[in-house]
Amino acid sequence: MKTIKNLLLGILFFTCSLSQAQVSVNVNIGNPPSWGPVGYTDVRYYYLPDIETYYDINDRQYIYLTNGKWVRSVTVPAPYRTYNFYNGYKVVMTDYRGPEPYVYYKTYKAKYPKGYKPKHQKTIGVPPGQAKKAMSGKHKDHGGGKGHGHGKDKH
Repeated sequence: MKTIKNLLLGILFFTCSLSQAQVSVNVNIGNPPSWGPVGYTDVRYYYLPDIETYYDINDRQYIYLTNGKWVRSVTVPAPYRTYNFYNGYKVVMTDYRGPEPYVYYKTYKAKYPKGYKPKHQKTIGVPPGQAKKAMSGKHKDHGGGKGHGHGKDKH
């Protein structure tokens, strides 16, 4: 009788532990742009405070407000076509997975105003025309880039 009791108790614990198990899979279908910050492989959106625009990595689209409506486009709004994405700060949305990142627009706009740049962000790629300069700088810099943040905002 004791053996059956122990067996049932074991089955009960095993069943409970299986019900607690969770599987978490993060799939980033898109590749981040070369101007994106280093260190993020499982995010979908950046918020770009300087131009009050979101960038959807998976769909390679900009999401911005125009005439009171949110628009998705493969190009940025005309006034920002000359914007330097390498120099602007990117707020990495690490905690949002839905299709409408702009639901937090008022919060992001207040927290990250135009010109927001708390620290240096290292980008994935080198700005066009800077590749030669970056290569010559590599020979001189032996510090390993210490002291430069990676811009890991948890928003």
